[in-house]
Amino acid sequence: MTYARKSDLIERFGERELVQLTDRTRTPPTSVDDVAVDRALGDAASLIDGYLGKVYALPLATVPANLTKVQADVARYYLHGKAADKDSAVTRAYGEGIAWLRDVAAGRIRLDDGAGDAPAPLPGGAGRVQAGRPVFTRDTLRGF
Repeated sequence: MTYARKSDLIERFGERELVQLTDRTRTPPTSVDDVAVDRALGDAASLIDGYLGKVYALPLATVPANLTKVQADVARYYLHGKAADKDSAVTRAYGEGIAWLRDVAAGRIRLDDGAGDAPAPLPGGAGRVQAGRPVFTRDTLRGF
């Protein structure tokens, strides 16, 4: 499942940046390479699904806006590749997205689908157990 599209990347980062990151055949670059963008978005979606699949049934019924942002940031990082400086805004946004996904997978953050309820968690998730009063105590076992 994809959470962001090429148009989301253009809206967030500008067409000029996408042209520079994806057009590797023309000098100077002149157009966005849809294959490269689709590959980066697909790789980012697979990464996100790996985290979300631990907690939520996929595909999600609706796409929360924060997932669109995370996929866009991860795809942008993938498009930069080795050229992404470790102290750059691109790398920082990627790191923040991964940290957020880890929190979602750990259950510390719930996804907001806009309706107020998070998507249904997968069966077998963590439950709450509350014990009753103990049956056997020192007093009830006295004399044995």
